[in-house]
Amino acid sequence: MKRNHIILILVIVVAIGVVISTFADASTYSNFAEASQSPQREFHIIGKLNLDKPIEYDPTQGDNFSFYMTDTKGDERRVTYRGAKPQDFEKSEQVVLVGKTDGDEFRASSLLLKCPSKYDDQEKPKGFGEKTFEGKE
Repeated sequence: MKRNHIILILVIVVAIGVVISTFADASTYSNFAEASQSPQREFHIIGKLNLDKPIEYDPTQGDNFSFYMTDTKGDERRVTYRGAKPQDFEKSEQVVLVGKTDGDEFRASSLLLKCPSKYDDQEKPKGFGEKTFEGKE
């Protein structure tokens, strides 16, 4: 084999290794139970805020924010987030957490909220949807 072929093969092997390691470290959508099995990995957890449990926020203590969330499988965990409490947090329909498990607690590094649309409960304006662009009924 020529020297160029050997170098090309080595470059390809290294590139494949980099791709595999990148995908192995990528966070995935999951649930609390699966995240507990791999506490060193970062996960995305989709769930719903439990308004029956306390929501604690004290901006004087380093923006400590904690609440309880139920994931899509029905498992509930206490979540802590070191950041400011998002505006209208209690009104959110769905919460997406990015973070890691620490014992019985989930430590979120970021929060994404799906808030209810302010247009869902309002009536459509008069004439809305009655005509098409061509003026046909």
